[in-house]
Amino acid sequence: MSDSQLCLVTGPTGYIGGRLVPALLAAGKRVRVFARHPERLRDAPWFDDVEVVAGNAHDPTAVDHAMRGVDVAYFLLHSLQVKGGFADSERAMASLFGDCAARNGVQRIVYLGGLVPPGDIESLSEHLRSRAEVGQILRESTVPTAELRAAVILGSGSASFEMLRYLTERLPAMVTPKWVHNRIQPIAIRDVLRYLVGAADLPPEVNRSFDIGGPNVLTYSEMMQRYANIAGLRKRVIVPVPVLTPNLSSHWVGVITPVPASIARPLVESLRHEVICTEHDIKQYIPDPPEGLLTLDAAIELALKRVRDAQVTTRWSSVSVPGAPAEPLPTDPDWSGGSLYTDTREKEVPASPAAVWSVVEGIGGRNGWYSFPLAWELRGWMDRAVGGVGLRRGRRDPNHLMVGEAVDFWRVEELVPEHLLRLRAEMKLPGLAWLEFTVERDGEGQTVLGQRATFYPRGLAGHLYWYSVMPFHGVVFGSMIRNIAAAGVRRQRSADRKMELEATSAQLLRSS
Repeated sequence: MSDSQLCLVTGPTGYIGGRLVPALLAAGKRVRVFARHPERLRDAPWFDDVEVVAGNAHDPTAVDHAMRGVDVAYFLLHSLQVKGGFADSERAMASLFGDCAARNGVQRIVYLGGLVPPGDIESLSEHLRSRAEVGQILRESTVPTAELRAAVILGSGSASFEMLRYLTERLPAMVTPKWVHNRIQPIAIRDVLRYLVGAADLPPEVNRSFDIGGPNVLTYSEMMQRYANIAGLRKRVIVPVPVLTPNLSSHWVGVITPVPASIARPLVESLRHEVICTEHDIKQYIPDPPEGLLTLDAAIELALKRVRDAQVTTRWSSVSVPGAPAEPLPTDPDWSGGSLYTDTREKEVPASPAAVWSVVEGIGGRNGWYSFPLAWELRGWMDRAVGGVGLRRGRRDPNHLMVGEAVDFWRVEELVPEHLLRLRAEMKLPGLAWLEFTVERDGEGQTVLGQRATFYPRGLAGHLYWYSVMPFHGVVFGSMIRNIAAAGVRRQRSADRKMELEATSAQLLRSS
């Protein structure tokens, strides 16, 4: 048995917890996770490497059981969606957590809270006040506590970043609350995780809060403009008005973004404060990396890396950097990760995988796209009319493809023989698009043809484009998969007849 620290991570199905677990494992720690719904963790790549304890954070017996033998306990619990006041719920959880940690001899508590402005705690928003009160409760327990206070955390999947992402992408012009001119000091999720992991080894006498933030201090409005620039969007027109109250602002955010209003409201209320670090004492214990803390631009680039690298695949684990802290994980909420529209279809085919694959690999060029040739021709003419490549490039070989070559107005991005073909669109579009085909056998040995069209919109025009063509998807993509499957069956029958003829000829030769 390893003598490394045993770390208890609460909230492993949440944004921070789901990323902290692999970071702790990579640092050589043993990890136990405490989750109310452990079944949601089954797709996590680290699931088999941790001990799982099921339970409710309000249940003294369950929390006490989870604390046994633990060296470091991470408090990453929030109650933003609890009806009737989340502050009371969070205070109760913190008190129970501190008591159980002390009773079980836990050596340190690490808590990720919110960056608060100096002054009277009663003047804070309910969200920030609750964060500060939880930190105080944990510090006043008999267990040394490191409270890390962060403002906006930048990483695909965090509620704060997703709110920034959707507002900026969907609104080229917007009327905003006046808090968009308040200054903020955001921090990249990668640096947050580095501090959380490092806090496990703080000296036992350290029992205090630490402000943590990135190197950039800017307004929320400036953050939106920087995001727009990095995402390739035009400069946003932002007009702040004083009449949008936090209540109205949260509903406004709820309409524009998929972030639930119950989560958006406390975040919006907190943004009425300027949240800037007043100290950087954490550096004495956890030095900055040699290259420095990640800048705002670098953090946004990492959060958008999945799409920038054009790695849209059939499984989340095959993204550009599997499990990278800035990218979405399977435990993230459905609204995280930005807008990614898909049209996914499957069809069983009574033919061999080789026969179906021969059709898939031969798609495009003179072989066509197996659905409404006139529609594809029209799309090619439209593309050429706006300066695109159209369909004139055709394809190099009618039967075989190579990674990197052109197929009409597509480019072969990935090719796994007899299994996967992914094409990236090179026609003029308000976003990025892919068309992907898979061929495999199911558990009963039946050939299954998979087809997926994926679109990552750029700005409001991208969203409007997807919805404008969506009514035609059933016709175009539906007929495509049916016709490819039918062509695969014909190829199989032709191959079967050829084999029968060859067998007959061989038998006649032997008999003669």
